[in-house]
Amino acid sequence: MQVYLNGRYIDHSEAMIPVDDRGFLFADGVYEVVRIYGGRAFLMQPHMRRLRAGLAALHIEGDVEDSLTDVAERLIRDNGVDGDGTIYIQVTRGVAPRRHAFPDPAVSPSVYVFAKPFKQYPDDYFNTGVAAVSVPDTRWTRCDIKSIALLPNVLANQQAHRAGAFEALFVKDGVLIEGSHSNLFGVLDGTLLTYPSCNYILSGITRTLVLEMARELGIPAAEAPIPWDRIDDVEELFLSGTTTEVMPVARVDDRVIGGGTRGPVTTRLQQAYSKRARG
Repeated sequence: MQVYLNGRYIDHSEAMIPVDDRGFLFADGVYEVVRIYGGRAFLMQPHMRRLRAGLAALHIEGDVEDSLTDVAERLIRDNGVDGDGTIYIQVTRGVAPRRHAFPDPAVSPSVYVFAKPFKQYPDDYFNTGVAAVSVPDTRWTRCDIKSIALLPNVLANQQAHRAGAFEALFVKDGVLIEGSHSNLFGVLDGTLLTYPSCNYILSGITRTLVLEMARELGIPAAEAPIPWDRIDDVEELFLSGTTTEVMPVARVDDRVIGGGTRGPVTTRLQQAYSKRARG
């Protein structure tokens, strides 16, 4: 598999970074994952806008995102990704002697990109739904930055894995926030809800698309919390994300959501998403 690393297209087995890269030492960087459908990148420009915002938030300078669309398209071709796939982009502050303060003068960012096939999740995940577990939200308060510092997410997702569940749902101040690698939507009292866009969640590209599709379909929707103490009243629950797409949640901990299967709002949004992505 060909990858892109700091201006060079090389084989994955040859890709190496210095031990003093600040991404390795401090998780000082951001990343994006873009979906490929039929050999074409989906929603590439919104992903690039979010990457640009993340770089600005971390004060990582350089016009690294300007050429990334061309880089991704070349890797799609070179690696023969003519069906479903993913593009991974990671940018760190660069290589410098280990000290907490930013390098002065600034160093060149490290840029790593790959594109590879993606095997879709089983149909049952989308038709019947997946299980999830609830976990306390122990993350920092800048979850709006798509940082490569993902240890709390990793630990939460491992807790879900040990429980035989697909996803871990963060609970903060008595409300459901989002998943360890996905955003969360619920239907409560007939309205589609998702936690408001702020520093406590990563405002996902697919999340934004779901809200747009809901408006087009005339589905009542609001950016508002889903109270944890009303989880038994939730009519439908689903995840959204680059790889999860629109995926129903049938159970949280020991609670069955709705009828324990995909609901009508989720179904309509799945159909609309498929039309956008694959149509």
